[in-house]
Amino acid sequence: MSLENINRALVSHDLVQDLKWNADLRHEFEQDQAGVLDRYDLTPAERTAIEQRDFRALYDLGFHPYLGAQFARILFANNKSGATSAVQMLLASIRQAPAGSATSQR
Repeated sequence: MSLENINRALVSHDLVQDLKWNADLRHEFEQDQAGVLDRYDLTPAERTAIEQRDFRALYDLGFHPYLGAQFARILFANNKSGATSAVQMLLASIRQAPAGSATSQR
């Protein structure tokens, strides 16, 4: 998971940017995630990682770390007050640990 391994061709990068800047799309994503994902030409691995909230898999595919943090906030904190829960969920996913154990090491 380094900057040298970023895969600029991942469509999931576009998805996150669109979700980040478009409140209507974020709302639609909350209501019908599959419908929104269907509009993006994601690889099967990208889509599965998104559906399973598997950030480790996304990073292994070459997902940009900055966008991972943004995506975690969209998915887990819904851009509401604070990002603590989003960070905990992101770290747990990366470490492949249960969500409540974000501080455990691999």
